[in-house]
Amino acid sequence: MLSLTETAQTVIRGAVSRSEAARGLRIVVAAGGCAGLQYRLGLAAGAEDGDAVTTFDDLSIFVDPESAPLLTGTTVDFVEDERGAGFVFDNPNAAGRCSCAKSA
Repeated sequence: MLSLTETAQTVIRGAVSRSEAARGLRIVVAAGGCAGLQYRLGLAAGAEDGDAVTTFDDLSIFVDPESAPLLTGTTVDFVEDERGAGFVFDNPNAAGRCSCAKSA
């Protein structure tokens, strides 16, 4: 499925722990962005029907059935630099990659 760096796991765990309802993170791949695909992330109360669920110890990542094949082999990191901070997706399935690394 997908993997998360230790830094990404730490950031996501922090966000989940600050939310009473959240039990994990949902990742959705949608059309858009400067390179054709865009990643949407949001806290989630749990899995929905058909979701692929990947766990990292006590952390759950929920991915809908349409997005799951597009994320196979993807590594998600959290990076802070002079442009700001955010999640970066290294997706081997992407046809191209933009310089912002927020879409593929």
